[in-house]
Amino acid sequence: MKIAVIDLGTNTFHLIIAEKNGSQTPQVVFKTNKPVKLGEDITKANLIIQAAFERGIACLKEFKAIADRFGVSQIKAMATSGVRSAHNGSEFVKEARIQAGINIEVIDGEQEATYIYEGVKWSGAITGKSLIMDIGGGSTEFILCSEEKVIWKKSYNIGAARLMQRFFKSDPINEHDKQAILTHLAEELEALKAICKEHKPQTLIGSAGAFETFAGMIDPMLDIDHVATANISLEAYQKLSHQLIKATHQERANMPRLIPLRVDMIVMASILTNYVLSELGIAQMKLSTYDLKMGVLASLSNQ
Repeated sequence: MKIAVIDLGTNTFHLIIAEKNGSQTPQVVFKTNKPVKLGEDITKANLIIQAAFERGIACLKEFKAIADRFGVSQIKAMATSGVRSAHNGSEFVKEARIQAGINIEVIDGEQEATYIYEGVKWSGAITGKSLIMDIGGGSTEFILCSEEKVIWKKSYNIGAARLMQRFFKSDPINEHDKQAILTHLAEELEALKAICKEHKPQTLIGSAGAFETFAGMIDPMLDIDHVATANISLEAYQKLSHQLIKATHQERANMPRLIPLRVDMIVMASILTNYVLSELGIAQMKLSTYDLKMGVLASLSNQ
């Protein structure tokens, strides 16, 4: 049988279709994504604006048509920060059911973090005590863990799109805007710093998204679509993040392997990642290309 998972992120909607044969590990047979930008201007009135609403529904109609062509028998659609925090999120869920025939489950930050952990665990990236970091558009999840269990997890409303809409007012970003972000992060992440001071994770595992961009820009030979995990050189990352932060929008737009959707949000992701690395004394960094959607797939395969 074929099963599909749809991840409705604040910036990007993802679809994966997998073949499930008994107790065997599901095999992904198709995957795609679309830069829907559901969270466009969401910080102004906490609403999914009309244009973004329409883009989201159109994308779901397209995903449903693809799933039907593959003969999918089960669709699991999960919505995260962009939908759960919007005043009209329930209306979007209703219209998705009516217009696209897709039932969306809106998950909270705790469940989101659990799925991310399961996806990253499946990738094989977790070796020893680690801190998983998943930078979304609306929220960022942190999961302190080992191979065997989750020690602590928390979702924060400090996604790249939210930070960008609130703080990114200069080009290139100036010192005032950077300091405003760092002050905000210091206030928000007290609990993260406290738990990591106690447990001292040595590895930061970046879950997909911006970390795929970092890894791909550092190593152009890395085939992101065909690896589950990869090491990221801290020295090379720090050099890259410095270049990204000091560059103008146009300079970043001309950088190879930096997709248009992330041209500005990668600055927010870099500042956030730099803050975590410096505050927590992390010794090494990894990429997991498996994230929430793979965690959802793992949960379906165990049913």
